[in-house]
Amino acid sequence: MNKLTKIACLALAQMLALSVAHAQTDDSFGARLDAAMKADIRSEAEVARDANRKPQETLTFMGLSSDMKVLELIPSRGWYTKLLAPAIDDFHVAIGTTWVKENLISEPGFDHIKILEPQNMTLSRGGEFGLNSVSEFSFGEAGFDAVLTFRNMHNFDEAGRRAINKAAFDALASGGIYGVVDHTRRHMEPISSENRRRADPVEIIKEAQDAGFLLHSYSNLHYKPVDDLTLEVGNDKVTGQTDRFTLVFRKP
Repeated sequence: MNKLTKIACLALAQMLALSVAHAQTDDSFGARLDAAMKADIRSEAEVARDANRKPQETLTFMGLSSDMKVLELIPSRGWYTKLLAPAIDDFHVAIGTTWVKENLISEPGFDHIKILEPQNMTLSRGGEFGLNSVSEFSFGEAGFDAVLTFRNMHNFDEAGRRAINKAAFDALASGGIYGVVDHTRRHMEPISSENRRRADPVEIIKEAQDAGFLLHSYSNLHYKPVDDLTLEVGNDKVTGQTDRFTLVFRKP
């Protein structure tokens, strides 16, 4: 065997080893996520939402693995946090973390969650539709492999969304994932009391691209043809069945 052949064989062996390691990581994430979904800490109401929210399919689509450094934004009452934290070793949350801080991190298996306090962030709320806004800020930590937010961007005005996008971009490592899921608003439709808790996916994409992100992929996992995008998301006729866009961006 000549020298070039040996080098080629070595390179192939290294590629196969990396592929096996990645597959093992993916299997580990899937198994840990499956266990988290069955955990007693989840309420009956939370479990009932699984069929609609499709967390396994959503997180798999986003390309997560257990060895990633992951930041979840605006976890609220921890629906996704209860699934992500058990499946991710290096897991962080930021913005709107009060419930997680007061109720979840004291529970067994959740004490490894790191809560980030954004630096120089000023939060305000107002305007006709009571949208949130934030000033430009920093998470104070970088090198993340993924930043995720689920059904939150609709609560912010354009300035607030752009500030969050910039902070997420700065926090991510090169090649990092920015995953965004939200209720769909019809493109170019003016905001109103009926659609204020929806977001225009075209605006969301443009604003993320303006921050420097590349649109990596999108999914129709949460496409709901029964939702004609005219009703408030809490309306009894559409709640739990809203059409949602699922986007994955990457930092170059």
